[in-house]
Amino acid sequence: MSAIVIHSTPAFTLDPTLGGPPVATLIAQGVDAQVVLAGVAQASVWWRAAPPLDGETLGVIGHFRASPSADAAAVAEVLARACVELRNAGCTRAVGPLDGNTWRSYRFVTWRGDRPRFALEPDQPDVWPGWWVAAGFAAYEEYFSALVDDLAAHDARLDGAWARLQAAGISIRAVRRDDFEAELAHIFAVSEIAFRDNVLYTPLPRMDFAAMYAGAQQIVRPELCLVAERAGAPVGFVFAIPDFEQARRGAAVDTLVVKTLAVLPGREFAGLGKILLERCQQAGHALGFRAAIHALMHAGNTSRNLGGRAREIRRYTLFSRKLG
Repeated sequence: MSAIVIHSTPAFTLDPTLGGPPVATLIAQGVDAQVVLAGVAQASVWWRAAPPLDGETLGVIGHFRASPSADAAAVAEVLARACVELRNAGCTRAVGPLDGNTWRSYRFVTWRGDRPRFALEPDQPDVWPGWWVAAGFAAYEEYFSALVDDLAAHDARLDGAWARLQAAGISIRAVRRDDFEAELAHIFAVSEIAFRDNVLYTPLPRMDFAAMYAGAQQIVRPELCLVAERAGAPVGFVFAIPDFEQARRGAAVDTLVVKTLAVLPGREFAGLGKILLERCQQAGHALGFRAAIHALMHAGNTSRNLGGRAREIRRYTLFSRKLG
């Protein structure tokens, strides 16, 4: 077996047999070091720009790749060395898989259910999570996706909430695709407030956010992406897209993926999230969609209360290991 090699910025070297992001991406994402065991596994580590965590100094392990023929002991060596790098940098806990922060790819699929992969969903070989457990990691946070197959449903209890919101000057409109840059600014303005209490939240510059989502303009159906406003200022949004993974499998695209739902905090906006979600699903029904996937929700937040008769179809796990 070859020796484990540590690459520090900017002298990164990729193992072409394992894949992963290009060197330019590693540098742009602020990777501090890369741990590589040639032909077996590799991972990036962050400590300078890792998310904050009360009572801990966090380190992050992401960009994880491993050969299908690798064994658990060899992969455990790579993960153990990544933890050593983080501990030497002063970190007290490692989390992963997390590509630097939660604005990027993170989590492993740990229960697949009976549905195939959907658009924008993370994925990996089924053996990877077990390899992390064998290396001393344990579940840290849990997430899930759920399926709703009654898009035309209306919750009459929302009528009173909508009347109250309208009286407060709140309106709902479709995203303007021909002014997408401005719409991204609106979505960002809500996101940076609505998500700041999320697990491992990291602030993101608005220009970085715009660069990450600029390509979404090509896949947006305005009817499925709604913005709530008051006096011209955004107070909530829902962002959904057709499940284009169905088309890649040669199937009819009859499902929409609700990627993000966010509303500003405060009792004055109570009920707005459910109304946005219901409007989105009803718009999908009018367009001919038969189902909606509520994607990648945290198991402990209020998203579980938004889906009505939603059926859980997938589970995901973010892992953690104490660095002693």
